[in-house]
Amino acid sequence: MIVTNGRTAQQESKIRNTGLNGLVRGWAVSESVGHKKPAPEIFRAAAALVALPLADAWIIGDSPRADIAGAVTPGLRSVWAANGRSWNQDACRPTYAAADVAAAIHHAIRADSGKPTA
Repeated sequence: MIVTNGRTAQQESKIRNTGLNGLVRGWAVSESVGHKKPAPEIFRAAAALVALPLADAWIIGDSPRADIAGAVTPGLRSVWAANGRSWNQDACRPTYAAADVAAAIHHAIRADSGKPTA
């Protein structure tokens, strides 16, 4: 599931043009949902769209405010895709920090499978 802020047409175009639409169950765009990250309502709407419990979700993102802080209120696990940056936020911390999005996804999958993560 993809949760993203922005205009629906623009974000859906990005999702389709990158081929992500074939890899995920769906997406929630802030314009369509009526809430923006970090509001917990957008994450709840995303879970409802794919009929999965929000409690089991991971939030993976590169924005400390929208993604990682967004995970705090609903009590979700988070992976920050650092992309060469150091974590410098005091208000919250990610569950895990990864070098990039690919490593972040790998961590979440391995953590849910019960295998050790690096």
